[in-house]
Amino acid sequence: MEYYSGKINKLIESLASLPGIGIKSAQRLAFHILDMPQTEVENLANSMIDAKRQVCYCSQCYTLTDQEICPICKNPNRSQKQIMVVENPRDLAAYEKTGKYEGVYHVLHGAISPMLGIGPSDIRLKELMQRLQQEVEEVIIATNSSLEGETTAMYISKLIKPTGIKVTRIASGVPVGGDLEYIDEVTLLRALEGRTEL
Repeated sequence: MEYYSGKINKLIESLASLPGIGIKSAQRLAFHILDMPQTEVENLANSMIDAKRQVCYCSQCYTLTDQEICPICKNPNRSQKQIMVVENPRDLAAYEKTGKYEGVYHVLHGAISPMLGIGPSDIRLKELMQRLQQEVEEVIIATNSSLEGETTAMYISKLIKPTGIKVTRIASGVPVGGDLEYIDEVTLLRALEGRTEL
């Protein structure tokens, strides 16, 4: 039995399709949106449309940005000689919150997972190898401590070792199976400082 009209149900269903949003949260959000002033709803909708139309990948590190090159890659105070490899932009944001990392990043947009049919060619490894043609001294592998993350780390290590570039892995202060985006800054900082060479 439907409790609400078609338009309200459609809004609830749309919100419930977002990750981490269950039906009850979707209902709360839907009613909150319906209670908002018209201009705020339009601003919210326009923000989503603008982001979808204008956000793209940074041409250097492949994080999400609305410019050709993201602010981190553009920053002259960041060391281009140290590249931290992460699985997604949320992991990059988690490390940026520590305020201690002064190098640049490379976002893979995934991890190798034979079970899911994701191979090395499905993530941004080719682009990483191209970046290593420049003066890079260290690659820090900061993939998640999951089976996929560990597989990806070992694969990247084997690719880079022959180049003579130092390859390190973040320390295991990060719990196995934990996603970087949910880990506190202190743990992330300890993991970065305790990284080991592969």
